[in-house]
Amino acid sequence: MTAKLIRQLGAGAGVTLPEVRVIGEDPVLPSVFPLGTMAAASAGALAAAVAAYAARAGQSGEEGPGGGSHTHGDLGAPDVTIDVRHAAVAFQSERHFRADGKAMDVWAALSGDYRASDGWIRLHCNFDHHRDAAVRALGLSPGSGRQDVGRACAGRRAVEIEEAVIREGGCAAAMRSRAEWLAHPQARALAGLPPVGVFRLSGGDGRASGTGRQETGGGLPAGTERPLGGVRVLDLTRVIAGPVAARALAAYGADVLRVGAAHLPEVPGLVVETAFGKRSCHIDLRSEADKLRELVRQADVVIQAYRPGALRARGFGSDDLAVLRPGIVCVDISAYGTSGPWASRRGFDSLVQMACGIAHENGDGLRPSPLPAQALDHGTGYLAAFGAVAALLRRAAEGGSWHVEVSLARTAAWLDDLGRIDGAGVRQPRVEDLLATMDSPFGTLTYVTPPGAVDGRRPHWTSPPPRQGEHPAAWPPSS
Repeated sequence: MTAKLIRQLGAGAGVTLPEVRVIGEDPVLPSVFPLGTMAAASAGALAAAVAAYAARAGQSGEEGPGGGSHTHGDLGAPDVTIDVRHAAVAFQSERHFRADGKAMDVWAALSGDYRASDGWIRLHCNFDHHRDAAVRALGLSPGSGRQDVGRACAGRRAVEIEEAVIREGGCAAAMRSRAEWLAHPQARALAGLPPVGVFRLSGGDGRASGTGRQETGGGLPAGTERPLGGVRVLDLTRVIAGPVAARALAAYGADVLRVGAAHLPEVPGLVVETAFGKRSCHIDLRSEADKLRELVRQADVVIQAYRPGALRARGFGSDDLAVLRPGIVCVDISAYGTSGPWASRRGFDSLVQMACGIAHENGDGLRPSPLPAQALDHGTGYLAAFGAVAALLRRAAEGGSWHVEVSLARTAAWLDDLGRIDGAGVRQPRVEDLLATMDSPFGTLTYVTPPGAVDGRRPHWTSPPPRQGEHPAAWPPSS
């Protein structure tokens, strides 16, 4: 089933992928949803796309009989593998992450599930301004505690609280059943969309890199040691899905520059755990937009996870980026998609699980039971990374600029389509053989290694997470 799903993802993105050998099977994680299959399909699709991209580039650099370089096509199909257990554990990476042996706590005091008068509501309060919005929406005073919030929620309907928090600029989701979600206008807006949308943009031929590097055969410069070496990725994201996408590309050798800002809030542990293999700079778009424009002009991929329309309002929509850098690949990640009544709604994995019926069905239906992983975040992140490489393949073959769209809610629908398994009582998998350590500015880090392999070569990170903003807002001359 997993290999078939990978072929389907390739067909949906308009690329032909090499076959993938799948090792292991579900159930892996304790859930009625086939999370191992989902993880292996999304991470396996990325590995297959990377293999196809490396083959097109002829990256081995070995001289062939006619003076050209060998490609996988000359030597036979690449051996692409994905291990189901490894992929599933990678979807729990933040749970296994340690800094000097210490785990991180990713939830703020007021974040969590609360009983409403007619069901359950989840509030996401990890950022202070989202916490303050929830407190205002509930008619509470600043500094209110969890018990105060619980009492306020108990006397109101879940959907009423949801809407009140959203109006105040916060993040919340009422628990819905699968049937309730499928009848919702936002679910209908997503119906028929592929898990990974890959669309052509207007904006030049795009066969030459913005730095003047000419791509060999539409791929990478011959002799590049790592599959995505030479590919420049701007990471304009926060909180799991987007950072996971850019981190996955870095594991295959992409040059990833994460762009944040000193005034934007972060989840302290997560901003470290998702930053392996990246560099980090700060740009304040309120006064330094030209710095970002210059970075875009020399980039290959831009990944952004702001609310739909937020960057467009500042002149950084996908069409704007294609004008700045013909041949750009723009990857947009959203919570609920870019169309429909919830297109501009803030959302996170735990909220989308509540809204889409996953938290309802994963338990007994009486109270929320979240998945044993932030699977929508990680799944969407790997699908976004796959979409980026698929778009690079299409740029190499067809020219042009490309737009990739993924969303947590569409990934939830994909997971729903995979069916159900008898996995609720499964024990957590062993992880010791999937962990590695690396010294960093934050101490000795223990982390889950990235899954997948191409011709026996495993993706890996060559640098630890940087301190936020420690690098200049510029591409290094050698990349």
